[in-house]
Amino acid sequence: MHINDFNILVANIQHVGYAETICDEMAVSAKARGTGIAKRSPEYIANKMLEGKAVIALHKDDTWAGFCYIETWSHGDFVANSGLIVNPIYRKAGLAKAIKTKIFELSRKKYPEAKIFGLTTGLAVMKINSDLGYEPVTYSELTQDENFWQGCKSCVNYDILMSKGRQNCMCTAMLYDPEEKRAEEEERLKNITHKASLFERIEQKLKSFTKIVAISLTN
Repeated sequence: MHINDFNILVANIQHVGYAETICDEMAVSAKARGTGIAKRSPEYIANKMLEGKAVIALHKDDTWAGFCYIETWSHGDFVANSGLIVNPIYRKAGLAKAIKTKIFELSRKKYPEAKIFGLTTGLAVMKINSDLGYEPVTYSELTQDENFWQGCKSCVNYDILMSKGRQNCMCTAMLYDPEEKRAEEEERLKNITHKASLFERIEQKLKSFTKIVAISLTN
């Protein structure tokens, strides 16, 4: 099985029929991991598809293979790529990374100024996030939207979260800050320009030195 056996695309009205299956698998997966996720109804998932705020992966035979959707918080200042799920029969094919990359690109397109964040206990997801440019952060740097934190109520670790004043828990917080990335890119380009200018000055000095030596030898 290869990643090329799958189509990974922005979900639309043609895919709402998969919503119930996706919800069922989300619940089974959360139970197997021993953690909770914000429970979503098939109607909620279908609506994300209709809004163009979800990515779905389909096997070439049209079997559902994976899914992820976008949620916005704090009036669009923060975006979360939520509900990442891969059909168990298609795991180990690289779908999680491909879906995360696609939903990340969709989030950047729809909300270019928003900070994209996630909470996870999965090392594989942390690695994918890191490759996309996310950085580990404290919980205080995430959205403080109460509706987001209400979603943690279904997690078995919710009591831990609340006992720590929502400052930390079992999940690792990761954040992609577009403003910070722009600053880093500007600094990188500035350094490149500086190095290019330095090399140019060195080259000019070498040329001048070579010319002086040539004149001296001629005389």
